[in-house]
Amino acid sequence: MYVRGELLAVGRFQVMATLQAARAYVLGLPIDLSMSWGLNRAIFYAAAKRGFKEKAVKERPKGVEKPIAEEKDVYFLGDEYAYKTEEGGGTYFIIGGEIQKTKDFEKQIESRFKGKFKNVWKEALAIVGSYDKDILLSQHEFFEKVYRPRRDELAEKWSEMVA
Repeated sequence: MYVRGELLAVGRFQVMATLQAARAYVLGLPIDLSMSWGLNRAIFYAAAKRGFKEKAVKERPKGVEKPIAEEKDVYFLGDEYAYKTEEGGGTYFIIGGEIQKTKDFEKQIESRFKGKFKNVWKEALAIVGSYDKDILLSQHEFFEKVYRPRRDELAEKWSEMVA
């Protein structure tokens, strides 16, 4: 992503992954699974932007009252879901046949922050934590109210931080 003709070190992909990971963490997922969720959702949205068409949306299982639920191969976070798999004693999210592990988040996202990810993570948690749970549980509301209004601002700010 370019701002004023300059390539940013941190782009929308990294912003989405970080905010989605913070969203999952604030909603109660453990840190490793939160990082997997964040990278998975960033990949999903990047693919969707390029015209990726997901199979018919899987409906929330009947009788599920909780906003967060698991099935054998699917994990629901509010009205959004991702496929999951078990590997090496851990649960991870998967998209396009690729597993998103914590090490993948570190390589593709955290490394772009050049050692300053702890500060970024703290800010992401503060941003996400300032919203009502209902907004965080809605795919549409999260995208429109949390991510979209600040994606370019955060990409620019976080890029300057690591410059």
